[in-house]
Amino acid sequence: MTKPLDPGIVFDALARRGSATVVHLSRPLDLAPEEGTRWTVPQLAGLVRDTAARLAAAGAGPGDHVAVVKRNHWDYVLLACAAVRIGAVPALLSDHLAPEVLDTLLERLRPAVLVTQTHLLRKAARADVELARHSACTLTLDSASLHDSVPDDTRPPQPVRSFHDLPARPLAPIHRRGDGEPLAVHHTSGTTGVPKLVVHSTTTLIRRLAGFEARRWPVVTPRAGDTVASAISFAHGRALAWTVSALWHQPREAVIVADSDPDAARRTLTAHPPTVLEALPSTYVRWQRLAAEPDSPFRHVRMYISTFDAVHPPTVRVFLDASRRARPLWMQGWGQTETGPLTFRFLTRGALARRAERHPTTRDLGRPVPGWVGLRVVDPRTFQPVPRGQVGLVLTRTKARCLGYLGEQDRWDEKAHGPWFNTGDLAVRTRGGSLILLDREVDMIPGLSCVELEDVLHDRLPEVEEAVVLGVVDRDPQTVLVVNAPIDPARWRHAVRDLPALAEPLTVDWDAVPRTATGKVRRHELRDRYLAGTATHGTGRWT
Repeated sequence: MTKPLDPGIVFDALARRGSATVVHLSRPLDLAPEEGTRWTVPQLAGLVRDTAARLAAAGAGPGDHVAVVKRNHWDYVLLACAAVRIGAVPALLSDHLAPEVLDTLLERLRPAVLVTQTHLLRKAARADVELARHSACTLTLDSASLHDSVPDDTRPPQPVRSFHDLPARPLAPIHRRGDGEPLAVHHTSGTTGVPKLVVHSTTTLIRRLAGFEARRWPVVTPRAGDTVASAISFAHGRALAWTVSALWHQPREAVIVADSDPDAARRTLTAHPPTVLEALPSTYVRWQRLAAEPDSPFRHVRMYISTFDAVHPPTVRVFLDASRRARPLWMQGWGQTETGPLTFRFLTRGALARRAERHPTTRDLGRPVPGWVGLRVVDPRTFQPVPRGQVGLVLTRTKARCLGYLGEQDRWDEKAHGPWFNTGDLAVRTRGGSLILLDREVDMIPGLSCVELEDVLHDRLPEVEEAVVLGVVDRDPQTVLVVNAPIDPARWRHAVRDLPALAEPLTVDWDAVPRTATGKVRRHELRDRYLAGTATHGTGRWT
């Protein structure tokens, strides 16, 4: 077998191939809380088989949606594999979503089974939302009963059962589906409102995305002696594709870090130092102090991987310097939930040598993969291609494009133009073919790039954990800085000396910034909080 299989049987296939990969977890799975933090591939295959039997016993079958909403951990992926095994379509929803947003998404899904946790049902009930009403059966992964966690007058009318009380035998039969049929549902980040439910097939998510990574490529392919680590949002489609492709290469160890808390991460990563690490940009930011420690847990890393969102130059620099390898690499990917990765670029220590200047660095997203992805930069009004060097909307053509948005055909039609998909991002295509990112169209400021200004502020003010520039019509752009202490006014003035006029910054702490499950700043919520009533430059038409 030379390519990864359907996620429902991939662990069985790996076990038959004799995979010796050992998976280490930062904490036990909510799916199997008593089983510890060390798993072999045969054990994982057994867990997926048992979970599939329990989902079938709960009433899930071919074509049904199985919705999962829980705290972040890798068991999102294992539950998805189990649902796929019996022909169901897993829909993975982040617990970062507000109860009313979850209510809307579950209304669209109408799942046969909802797998969740009682504290989330309790949280929703306090907001007058009954999540269980949308599913025929609701299963909780913890032992607490709904009676203990939800007040009498807010208990959902649908039955709620403990997942672990369901029988794991007899095993449910494996259901095969066509490669073009729905395989899984994931949601977009939702930085500007209710997320879209993105439907992927085996062709788009596994054959095109995981299958591409499962090939043997120079430099990037995990090796037999590698310890590959992932610290991402496991509700995201990236987690399923990563699991299939990374484990297909049978590395020595795989490490799953479920929480971005630096102290918790230190324990796991010190015990199992990674050689290949993928994390959210916001997680890399939170781990910068770990990277700067003398005995950093990142000292053996040969390659860092970053996707999901923009990453700022100082963050990349710190982690590359933390590695004791002669030439560590940072692989930056850019893409979207609907399309998967579209461009790649490798960064080295030399690429980050210039500091505090207005130059692209991490905003240079590199080039699309030849033969796999097409890019076109067009005028937002006419959709005609613009010359290289001019700003425009980015359209992409890829066979990994999702099947559509569940329950929102009009929204899909607004973004799909024949084989082309509108990313909603503004960028410039250079003469050499690289893509220079400016902003999301909804966040744009005419003549400026918020992402560029944020990069420069991070480089010039190392004490800033997060810099967010918000465009405001008829006013100077407003900067929000995440800091642990007030910024010295003189340092601020020096940092912005050659930048376009900016309003005096607002300073907040990390927890004051609303974020998505993948760590992206919810700019519209931040705007509502600090700039309520102000107008924006962007239309938001393609978000």
